[in-house]
Amino acid sequence: MNDANKKYLWKLIQSTGDYLINKLPDHTNHPSGSNPYAHVALKVKNKFGSTYKDLPDQKYGEIIKYLNLIKKNKGLDSLKT
Repeated sequence: MNDANKKYLWKLIQSTGDYLINKLPDHTNHPSGSNPYAHVALKVKNKFGSTYKDLPDQKYGEIIKYLNLIKKNKGLDSLKT
């Protein structure tokens, strides 16, 4: 992925994480609360099989749509990766 796309996607991941603050369900593995930014990045990695930085530019639009879907579903695990 080119640098401009990486930077924009990182900003979207951050804004999606900002939106999910205090919206993720409690989990026994995270007694202090879930990290929404790590949650979003992991969702992207699980969905696309790689970190957002290592994906081809052709996936750019699809990643943006997926980030919007994560936000819409409040990052819930019911969201299929």
